Amino acid sequence: MSNELTSEEKFWGKKLKEHWKALAVAIIGVIVAFIGGLLVLIWFISTSPIGAQGTALIGDWNLDWVVGFTILITVWELLFVGSPAALFFGLGGYLWWRGLAEEEKQEFKDREKRKKPHRKEKYGGSGGGGGLMFIAYCLYHWIITPQTYYTTFNSLPYTYWLSTGFLTLMWMFIVLGIPVIIILTIVYFKYWNKKSE
Repeated sequence: MSNELTSEEKFWGKKLKEHWKALAVAIIGVIVAFIGGLLVLIWFISTSPIGAQGTALIGDWNLDWVVGFTILITVWELLFVGSPAALFFGLGGYLWWRGLAEEEKQEFKDREKRKKPHRKEKYGGSGGGGGLMFIAYCLYHWIITPQTYYTTFNSLPYTYWLSTGFLTLMWMFIVLGIPVIIILTIVYFKYWNKKSE
C-alpha cells in the first residue's frame, strides 16, 4: 500500500512539474471563477427585489423569498460564472489533452484502467438528504399550510417552524417509507427467501 502511494506521489509530482503552465492557468481560472461568483452574489443581493435590495432583516423573510432567492441566484451564478468556467476548463482541458504526446496519453489511460476497481471505495457523498428535506419542507408549507408559505419568519414563534420541520420529516418517512417497505417485502419473498431454501 505504501509503495503504491509513493509511486502515485512520484507520478503526479513528475506530471505537475512537466505541466506547470497548465496547472498555473487552471489555478488562476479557479481564483477568477471564485471571485466572479462572489461579485455576482454581492451584485444580486444589492439589486434584487427579494430581500429589499439587501435591507430586509432575517425576520422579514418568508419561504417564498427563500425559494425565489435560491432559484434566481443559482440561475445568475450559472449564467455569469458557471457557463464561462465550464467553457474555459472544457476547452482548456481539450487543448491540453490534444497537445500531449501519444505516449503520455497512453500512460494516463493505462493508469486510469488500473485504478477503476478502487474508485467506489474512495468516493462518497452526503446523498442530498438536506436538499430533499428543504424541498419537502417548502412543499409542506405550500400544500398543507399555504398561508404560512408567505408569512414572515418573525410573525410566528420559532417552535412553529421547528414543529413543522418535524412534521415534514414524518411525512417524508410515511410517503417514502411505505413504498420502500412494500418493495423490500416483495423482494424478500421473491428472491431472498428462495435463495435460503
